[in-house]
Amino acid sequence: MRPFPSFLAALLLLTACGPLPQPFRGNPGAEGRRLAAPPAYRIAVPSPSAALLSDMASSDFAVAMSEALEGAEVPAVAGPPAPLDWRLDITADREGQGVVPAYAIRDADGRVLGQARGAPVGVAEWSQSEPGMLREVASRDATVVAGLLSRGEAARRASETVAFNGSAGPPRVRFTGVRGAPGDGNQALAARMQEFLAGKGLVVQDGAEGAAFAVSGEVTMAPAADRKQRVEILWKVSRRDGHDLGRALQLNEVPGGSLNGLWGDVAYVVAEEASVAVRDIIANAGGLGEAATRREGAANPSPATPGEAAAPPAPPAPRAGTGR
Repeated sequence: MRPFPSFLAALLLLTACGPLPQPFRGNPGAEGRRLAAPPAYRIAVPSPSAALLSDMASSDFAVAMSEALEGAEVPAVAGPPAPLDWRLDITADREGQGVVPAYAIRDADGRVLGQARGAPVGVAEWSQSEPGMLREVASRDATVVAGLLSRGEAARRASETVAFNGSAGPPRVRFTGVRGAPGDGNQALAARMQEFLAGKGLVVQDGAEGAAFAVSGEVTMAPAADRKQRVEILWKVSRRDGHDLGRALQLNEVPGGSLNGLWGDVAYVVAEEASVAVRDIIANAGGLGEAATRREGAANPSPATPGEAAAPPAPPAPRAGTGR
């Protein structure tokens, strides 16, 4: 099987150039000090499955709650959580002639940070699930949820040992692994990627505690002409507040079925190249201090333009039935 010479495209954030008007410079207004330090998290509100609502009403309630939280200046999004998002779990129980919604805040590692209950809603009214009623309940209970978030954030800040921007040390990255690859691809790619990211000045960890960034990989296989398979490997990089910093995509075609076993040197080459793009995405987002950048640059000199991965040397072709 031939090596995996991949085409890598790193999608980086654009930044503005040149002077801009600064009408609020020195006069941020009454909310300035509070908004200068936004919460270092984003709250995801997945559709509740145990709230005595239909699927459509559950989705509507998640959207209504996320919008109500945004109105309360809490970063929120309706849908499943990203790797570093906090999560709002919504349930509901019938009590007498009413239905009582309940809320639980979980951090990115799944730990419960706080729980609270809302005010009862009539059984008939809840079962009808009118959009206006759901928005009213969300608007009313958003203040309860915001209180839970404030207390959870205060506890997090009190125990935080790593600065959000990584300035107190090497940036911590939550690596959630690789999925979708045949054979031992998920395990091999994950192991090699962790090794290369660690070699580029990043502290790689499984959990979300103290992590400022998250990285995940996804492999997609599809049939191609001439009995080949098209391989797409997508690496996603996000920030603790849920912002999608960038993505690196590797594309290639390989003989059909050639990756159904051991990936060996293929995983090595893929991870070596992709780690350069991931590191550049984090660096362009300000995730690496100047000292760390200088150390990593001295240890890993590269002629590549920032944001572009240099072509790796071709490894020996893997032999069938071995890990090489």
